[in-house]
Amino acid sequence: MKSYDAIVIGAGVIGTSVAYHLARLGCTNVLVLDRTQIGAGTTSQSSGILRTHYSVIENVRLAQASWRIFNDFSNYLQDEDASAGLVKSGYLIAAPEGAKLSPLRAALEAQRAQGIQVDLLDAHQAASLLPIARFDDAALIGYEPEAGFADAYLVATSFARAARRLGVKIKEGVEVHKLIVENGRVAGVETSEGRFDAPTVISVQNIWSTDIERWTGIASPVKAERHAVLALEGPEAYTFKMPVYKDLGSPGMLYCRSYGGNQMLVSEGIVGETLAAPDNEQGDISMDYMVEVGEQVAERFPSFETAGVASSWTGVYDVTPDWNPVLGRLPELPGLVVGYGFSGHGFKLSPAVGLVLAQSALGLKTEVDIEPYALERFRTGGLLTGKYGLGAVS
Repeated sequence: MKSYDAIVIGAGVIGTSVAYHLARLGCTNVLVLDRTQIGAGTTSQSSGILRTHYSVIENVRLAQASWRIFNDFSNYLQDEDASAGLVKSGYLIAAPEGAKLSPLRAALEAQRAQGIQVDLLDAHQAASLLPIARFDDAALIGYEPEAGFADAYLVATSFARAARRLGVKIKEGVEVHKLIVENGRVAGVETSEGRFDAPTVISVQNIWSTDIERWTGIASPVKAERHAVLALEGPEAYTFKMPVYKDLGSPGMLYCRSYGGNQMLVSEGIVGETLAAPDNEQGDISMDYMVEVGEQVAERFPSFETAGVASSWTGVYDVTPDWNPVLGRLPELPGLVVGYGFSGHGFKLSPAVGLVLAQSALGLKTEVDIEPYALERFRTGGLLTGKYGLGAVS
């Protein structure tokens, strides 16, 4: 089998970003392996929301670096046909009086300290942007005009095409069975198509990152968690010009965005259904759950009380105990670099994560400090816990 300088396991939006950035940094003898197809896993289930709002400042920095790439995507990839499908609708987030108010104020201030434009709005101003919603209970409303949503599958395939153009080889339908370790360090992988050698392996396997522990014995605190997404058809248009909305006042900390025409894409930002094993198949969505979410939507969007479910699907998050990723080298096994546990943040952070993992793999200083994301934080207690509680708004 041919030898490579680096092997990337996983061709979702993170893996293709890693591969592109390795090649961009001069490491072009790279092999990417995926058990199915480019972007066909959890990437294809993403709601696509882009924001820099987090209560964990490290995530703000990664999101800010990612936004710069999303905002200039085709030029960054030097591919005029590349598209992220970016819609700059803006991002509204609001909290009523209560436990979420102080964390929201602190997070908005932290964004501003990073040089991010965040406007504080009153209820009238917010309603002018999102007239189908009510804001009479909002004690604090933040608005990030340079935010919105994009298409995760388009981003993954664009990264893959750009990586291939620079010499990266991507093999689909190849399952990795184990890491090969020789003389105490990574030497390659054993796969359904045989052995491939490389001194560096970057594992970005999403919910299948439990393989790392199985292969190496190194504890990998990640679990698969299923979440439901609904597309509701209402009587009023939720246009692409209307902002994404994060409702910290709802029981499920709902997030909503336009899904075209009169449709709203909506999901909860709280803990979901823990799966016994990694499973990316579509799960069942009960009628009771649809009614529960619909009631929360109607509280914020009164006319959607009569909305129907146009479509629905489930997506699976790779979740860590603090709902934030593990990034970088694992010192217990030289040559192994990991990125897992994105807990719903993966697409938003994918350009910057691909860059910093590529830099880490090549022994370079990373664009954003990833030391806080080290695996050892789960042993030392230095967790990156979001101020809103466990959930995908960390």
